[in-house]
Amino acid sequence: MTGTTMGDSAVSEDSQSYTYAGAGVDIDAGNLLVDRIRSLVKSTARSGADAELGGFGGLFDLKAAGFADPILVAANDGVGTKVKIAAATGIHNTVGIDLVAMCVNDLAVQGAEPLFFLDYFASGRLDIEIAAAVVEGIAEGCRQAGAALIGGETAEMPGVYGDGDYDLAGFSVGAAERGQLLPRADIGDGDVLLGLASSGAHSNGFSLIRRLVEDHRFDYGDPAPYAPGKTLGQALLTPTRIYVRAMLAALREIGGIKAFAHITGGGLIDNLPRVLPAGCVAEIALDRIPVSPVFRWLACLGGIDAAEMLRTFNCGIGMVAVVETERAADITAAFEAAGESVATLGRIGSAGGPARVEASGTLDLSW
Repeated sequence: MTGTTMGDSAVSEDSQSYTYAGAGVDIDAGNLLVDRIRSLVKSTARSGADAELGGFGGLFDLKAAGFADPILVAANDGVGTKVKIAAATGIHNTVGIDLVAMCVNDLAVQGAEPLFFLDYFASGRLDIEIAAAVVEGIAEGCRQAGAALIGGETAEMPGVYGDGDYDLAGFSVGAAERGQLLPRADIGDGDVLLGLASSGAHSNGFSLIRRLVEDHRFDYGDPAPYAPGKTLGQALLTPTRIYVRAMLAALREIGGIKAFAHITGGGLIDNLPRVLPAGCVAEIALDRIPVSPVFRWLACLGGIDAAEMLRTFNCGIGMVAVVETERAADITAAFEAAGESVATLGRIGSAGGPARVEASGTLDLSW
């Protein structure tokens, strides 16, 4: 082999000079994205954080945020296969709201105020327009939750993700003063269960939704059967509702809230017992659940029975509050003043064994 000798190694005359960009990772595109989203990030600034980009880590000043003796609460989550619908439709500015919602709602469930948020965006090839649209949604979600977007990571991973595919993860930290965390230990007989309406499927059950759409040969550009004036893709991408401000306002201004349960994967059946002590039974009247049209349509389309719907989807209730009986009316009024639609779902009873849900009545899945 002919070549040029360099010590003990040889370089072929026709050898190729490799670059990171040639392998599919464009550092310059990443830097351009940071410049593009800088103003979006800045729009989420709040007391305790200036929401500036560029450092190796984000900073937050708890004292400046007004906390005296805080307990930190952390949560992380993703959007799941809902991102596949975003990719298929070219609508990318809503899944960022979903990403924030899935994290900050979990923080508020424990009585914590969301303080800051960080995101992780991974793709096969960084498309600045798509990434910027996703971050636009993340910034909007942060503004809704009162959290500062203080950092994130963009990963370009050719060979792991296909061209046009991406995935999201989010990380958020909140705080509550010591002694004010939820759930309270005194949950028991007679406490009232209030349900806050969801905005749709939120970010759960989309593997089943996508399967139904595919098997029944719907196109995401078709008119949505359950949402006049929207395409199916637009309707399914309705972002997860962020309940934080309403939850914290009722908790601080009214009191009497003993627990919250975020109704995500597993539905009411699996999520509500997570915040109840052993021996408690959540007695739910299914006919009081305001079933959203999307769930009626999905149940009809797939022949899905009520038990499966309740374990897979939120079915119309995205958050449940366990409240003192004598404060239930005032708490309901506070939620409604904050723009939430409230349903009285039932009460807490007692029985032996682990916490569980006992459902009565019929879930209205008529279409």
